[in-house]
Amino acid sequence: MGVDFPVTVDTLVQRPVPIGLRTLEAARRAKSAEPRIAGVGTAVTPDSYTQRELLEIFGISDPRIRSVFLNSAIERRHLTLPPTDEQGDRVQEIQGELLAKHKRLAVDMGSRALLNCLENIGAGLDQLDYLCCVTTTGFLTPGLSALIIKQLGIDPGCHRVDVVGMGCNAGLNALNGTAAWAKANPGRLAVMVCAEACSAAYVFDSTMRTAVVNSLFGDGAAAIGLIAPQDGPVSGVAQRQTPDGPKVLGFASHLITDAIDAMRYDWDDAQAKFSFYLDPEIPYVVGANAERVVDRLLGGAGLRRSDIGHWLVHSGGKKVIDAVRVNLGLTRHEVRHTVEVLRDYGNLSSGSFLFSYDRLLKERVVRTGDYGVLMTMGPGSTIETALIQW
Repeated sequence: MGVDFPVTVDTLVQRPVPIGLRTLEAARRAKSAEPRIAGVGTAVTPDSYTQRELLEIFGISDPRIRSVFLNSAIERRHLTLPPTDEQGDRVQEIQGELLAKHKRLAVDMGSRALLNCLENIGAGLDQLDYLCCVTTTGFLTPGLSALIIKQLGIDPGCHRVDVVGMGCNAGLNALNGTAAWAKANPGRLAVMVCAEACSAAYVFDSTMRTAVVNSLFGDGAAAIGLIAPQDGPVSGVAQRQTPDGPKVLGFASHLITDAIDAMRYDWDDAQAKFSFYLDPEIPYVVGANAERVVDRLLGGAGLRRSDIGHWLVHSGGKKVIDAVRVNLGLTRHEVRHTVEVLRDYGNLSSGSFLFSYDRLLKERVVRTGDYGVLMTMGPGSTIETALIQW
């Protein structure tokens, strides 16, 4: 004898989910998949110098140039100086030597920053699934990602991409893409590495143009790891670390096309090498445009500037920091990490904001629910921002 049970259309055909509910479910899943920052790591070159030491090493006596160095709000920078000749004077490195220096320093610093990041996450090289490398201070083919993979013995099947030539803002441009990869591959570890060998991008002459650049930049690398949550039980680093770091909620960008030539590399025929140019007005241009992009970033999340507990701004220089701070109505305390990184390292280009992020973590003042804004500025002229939440 069979068992009677009611047969309806719903038992034979799956009932469709209303459009509104499908939209809500998609939104819920998208929100749950927001990647989180799992860890950060930094590295610098071995030798550091005060601004006064550099003036003496290079025998700079011009009072105008000395003033640029000594009023930069920079106390010390990590640099790899040119070798000396028989008389003890620093030699002028040709462009080929600078490119070789960049390769050596970027691979070394980038590798150490990556290892430091993985150590802080509690992950091994075998758990790295995606590597994005950023650099502007030299050109490499094959790219820095391939060189680091070979250097560290990372799985050759690791997904990778290189971001080259975007400048000081590039860390957030690349973080955007890295976060997107992590979101599309939940439970898998993606790492971005910014490695800038600023010692390999310089010109020595008596002009104020090169003095400004030579007084500002330092060598440094930083790495940041991202993991998006995975539905259901997961194992290893994803399960252990995903809940701890802040969520990456979104990005906003602004290209100041009227100032497209304000920060650029030019070929210097007289020196037979590339020379970086910074327009003296660029701090004020960046400051004047900071509100627009930040308000767009926050407006998309229904937030105001007063809702932000932590501001991590690129250490672009004293005037840049002051211009951004004044235009955004920030206190000196809110940009303390930015100022400290400039003081201790100079402008580290694309990885500077991650040095500030590292210092914030070490303060242990962040609370669950706090919002943070990451902000970088560079050639284009460009302002990049990101919103995070713990």
